[in-house]
Parts: sequence; structure tokens; C-alpha cells
Amino acid sequence: MASAPDIIIHNGALITFDPDMPKAEALAIAGGTITAVGTDAEVTALAGPDTQVIDAMGGTVMSGFIDSHVHLFGGSVELTCLDLYGVVGLEEMSRRIRPYAEANPDDDLVFCVMADYGILGTGKTPTRHDLDQIIADRPLALFAPDHHTIWANTAALEATGLIDAPEVDAGSIIVKGADGKANGELLEPGAYGPILEMTRHKGREMLGLVTGRDPEPAATPAEREMDKDVIEAGLRHCAAQGITGLHLMDGNLYQLELLSELEAEGRLHCRTMVPFHFKGTDEIARIAAEGVAMRDRFQGDKVWCGHMKMFIDGVIESGTALMLQPYPGEMGANDNTGDEVFTQEHFVAAAVEADRHGFQIAVHAIGDAGVRRTIDAYEAAQQANGKRDARHRIEHLEVMHPNDIPRLAALDIVASIQPGHAPIGHIFPPDGVGKYLHPHQIAGAYAWQNIRASGARVIFSTDWPVIPVDVMPNVKAAIAPLDLGPEWTDQTQSLTDTLASYTRDNAWVEFKEDVKGMLKAGMQADVVVMSHDLHALAPKDITKAHAVKTICDGVVSHSAA
Repeated sequence: MASAPDIIIHNGALITFDPDMPKAEALAIAGGTITAVGTDAEVTALAGPDTQVIDAMGGTVMSGFIDSHVHLFGGSVELTCLDLYGVVGLEEMSRRIRPYAEANPDDDLVFCVMADYGILGTGKTPTRHDLDQIIADRPLALFAPDHHTIWANTAALEATGLIDAPEVDAGSIIVKGADGKANGELLEPGAYGPILEMTRHKGREMLGLVTGRDPEPAATPAEREMDKDVIEAGLRHCAAQGITGLHLMDGNLYQLELLSELEAEGRLHCRTMVPFHFKGTDEIARIAAEGVAMRDRFQGDKVWCGHMKMFIDGVIESGTALMLQPYPGEMGANDNTGDEVFTQEHFVAAAVEADRHGFQIAVHAIGDAGVRRTIDAYEAAQQANGKRDARHRIEHLEVMHPNDIPRLAALDIVASIQPGHAPIGHIFPPDGVGKYLHPHQIAGAYAWQNIRASGARVIFSTDWPVIPVDVMPNVKAAIAPLDLGPEWTDQTQSLTDTLASYTRDNAWVEFKEDVKGMLKAGMQADVVVMSHDLHALAPKDITKAHAVKTICDGVVSHSAA
């Protein structure tokens, strides 16, 4: 006779995504695997004396959420930083920043996050002179939500040697003032990297994004423990949202080692896929020499290297996303169409080489030219190496030329989208992005439903810490978006499509559709129990729901108080 289950969840509104049994009431778990799905009567009859029985109280039960685009290390660290979300004006900034600085006298840098591009409320972005009015006697820096811009005061610029605006990587910019010195605005990692080296974790949290290399000098044993502790706190925070899996979009050996150690110590609360990060300044040979070795070394069930990440451009709000024509207004001065992170020749060569070695590729592409260049590169890889089940991804695709939308499905390219990033998503100012686009570009902006209707695969994520990793506000952005008027096509997502893009389809994109993403006997026991029946809530009220129980690999990783 089979042994009794470890856990039974009953009295639930199960969303299984199993076509053979789309709805059920209960499931059983034993040894990290779902062993039964069915009616309450069928499943509860399996209970033994030691079975933990969880009453879902009518709430939705489904596969654990997988956030397919996060920066775990950076997001974890930012949970400990001063959050300036929603703050506007120098007076309010001072009121928040000065007490935080006084409470953290040992920090080399007063570091604040989630500072909006319009934080001054003047229509201008901050300069060092603005920040000097808040704090002048010690380094201060503010990170934009999209992580493409840092604003630093004079003390921070002097401490890092950036005040004289030295040369930086292509695609990165140190904005100069009339005096020829840095004015405080640092665009892209090549410009702001030295600022991050002054944070509590000395920039180790961003190395997987800034360089893709490991800390130099190597982290001390004490620093490794400090880094693991902060990452574990971040993983617990993710588990509290009902998340059981994460696809990191910044990677190096160091992070893979830390995550593997956390797993060995029983402190890994979500499965994690980590990329090999390839920069526009890297030689193609690095893919075979370092990338393949890194991927082949880490192929665990809970920690693995699965993809190669690249950036083709920046972001719209700083005028660094690559556009097919110059930006409107001031941002388009000197025919600015954005900043080229890769030459297209080098980018295509990297895509062809990575594809040849069997890598899945994920590319950050936001502007309509950046997205087109990425599609072109994937097409070139397919022509060079032959067609295979590659599941290459484009991350963000915020603005697309309508002619390029059908090319996604034709080339089997996955659209990796963050609903909460959009001006219709309730999180950022609704008037933010539109002013940086020409009227005709709006038709292809944040075109989620148009992309889905074209037959392309669509997956959802947050890009934490660009927005919080919290699942339900991101779901609300998809199913109850703002109406910005007739020029913005309605892109509302159905709840079923949204939940599928957050679970089943995110399992598929990591090539794990046979073992997770559905509630079905034999699948991995990654499960979330929600406080409400999601289908019973009005779309605008979906954020009333929260995770009450999260189970990863058959172990309860979160229980709501």
C-alpha cells in the first residue's frame, strides 16, 4: 500500500492548467511531488495520521507563480534601502532622506531607490546641485526605478572620480554640465558602476548586470555570508507572494555559487535560473570559453544556468532606448535615436554563436529599433544554425513597429512582458512614457493583446526591483489596465491568460513544462494557495487576494500570519 501524503490541500478552487482535468477541489503531495488531484472526497481519503491537511477555504489553488524576469540579488538588497516611490519635490525628498542618512551613519553612501525621473516635480531630472541641497557633506545617490540612471551629489562624484566625466563604455553616458564637469546624471551601468561600489554590498549585488564577472578582489567569507543572508531574505519575500520560481536576468558564477550554498543549507525558498551575461564589449570567444562551462557546471533541479542575457538598448525615459526615428521634442536633439549598446554586427555574431552552443537567449530590447534588431539577430541565428526549439526571448518589447509583431510568431520568439511597467499599469505615472513617443508609435506600444493575438507566446514577470516582485499588482496591471484614451488600443488581458503566462507558460519557457506549471499527478509540488477565489473577484479588486500558503518542492516556504 502506498504511504500517506505529506500534505493535502482541500476545499480549494483549483486551476490546474491540465486539459484532462481543468478544475478540481483537492490535491495531495508526497516527497516533493504532486501525487493526486481530484475531489475533496477522493483526496482527503488518502490522509494518514501524519498528513498536514490545509483547508484552502474556497481560495484559488494553482501552480506556484514563476517570475520570469528578476534581479534577485539587487532586489534583495533594495529591500534594505530607502524607497522613494511616490516622493515628489526637494522638500519631501529632504524630509525622507536626511533622517535615513542620520540613522545610517556608517554607510559610505546614502543610497536611495525608486526615485522617479520626475521626482523634482519641475519637469527636469535631478542634478548634483539639487542633491547637494539635501546632503552636501557625504555621498548621496538615487537609483531610478528602471535601474538605467543614477543621480549623484557632488561628494559621491568626487569620491568615485566621476566628477571630471571620464570616458565610459559605449551606450553609457556621464551627462556634463556647462562647466564640463559631471552634472550628476549617470546613464547606464558603464557610467554608474563606481557609485554602486560604494553601497553596503560594494556593488556585488549588481555585478551580474554591470559586467557579468565575479567580484575582484573576491568576496571575503564574511561578505559571502552577508550576501547569502540578504538573498535569503529576498527569497522569503518572493515566497510570500506565492512565487516558487525565478528567472534571474543578471548572472555570474558568484551568484550561482551563493544560491547553490543556500540550497545546500536548506535556505533556498524558490527555484532559480541564472544567466550567463554577455556585454557589448565582450569578445565572441567568451561565450564558448566561459558561458558554456558555466552552464554545464550548474544544471541542478533548483539552481541552474539556462540562458544567455544581453542588452540591445536602454530605456525610453532617459532617451537611451533605440528608436527607428529621433525622439520627439528635447529628447530628440541632435537626432537622438537612443544609445547603441552593441554594434549590430557584433550583436548578430553573439546571437549566432550562443544559439550554435544551444543557449536560450534573452535580450533586453525596449525601443522599436532595438526590438527589430533583436528579431533580425534571432532570424540570422536561425538561418546560420538551422531551426530548433530554442525559445529565444525578447525582454520588455515596450515599443514595436506594428510590422514586426507578426515576426515573433513566425520565428518562434517569446515575448517576455512586464505589465506593471506600462503607463496603463497603475504603478508608474500614466503620462510618463507617452510624451517621449511620436503619436504613431503608440499603436505598437505595450501591445500585449496584439502580440498574443498574433500567435506569439507571451510570458509575464516584474523585472523586480524595477517594480515590486508582488504578483497581484502586476496581475491587476494586465487584467484591469488604465484607459489612457482612444489613441491607446485596449490591451486588457483575460485572467486565465494572465495566470497561464505567470505559471504554465513560464515553466514552458524554461523547458520544464513536463515537470511543473500544472497541477497534475507526477508534477513537482510547487503550489500556491490564495486567500480568495481569483475568478470570483472583479478585475479591479484582484489585489485583495494574497498568498496564504506557498509550497516549493513539497516544503511550505510561506504561511501567512
